[in-house]
Amino acid sequence: MKKAKIYIPNKNPMQSGLGKTDKWILEYEVENPSKNPLMGWESSSNTLSELNLEFSSKEMAIDYAKKMKIEYELIEPKKRKIVKKSYADNFLK
Repeated sequence: MKKAKIYIPNKNPMQSGLGKTDKWILEYEVENPSKNPLMGWESSSNTLSELNLEFSSKEMAIDYAKKMKIEYELIEPKKRKIVKKSYADNFLK
């Protein structure tokens, strides 16, 4: 049976924008990964491990997984904590 995880990707830590964080991703899990003896990378003969599907909502991703009989793990996004700061706060303490 195929296994996958459904999640929203984290924002890029090097950028302040939130681009590409509104899509839900269905990513297949790698089964029996082997280590490449030359480079030391993990590899798999299963080509589904290279496939990431994007969905505009969580419900669409879950419906697709159920329709295709894919066992899935749902990873809910964590709430982002926003601390509002002012430039003047650097000089008040």
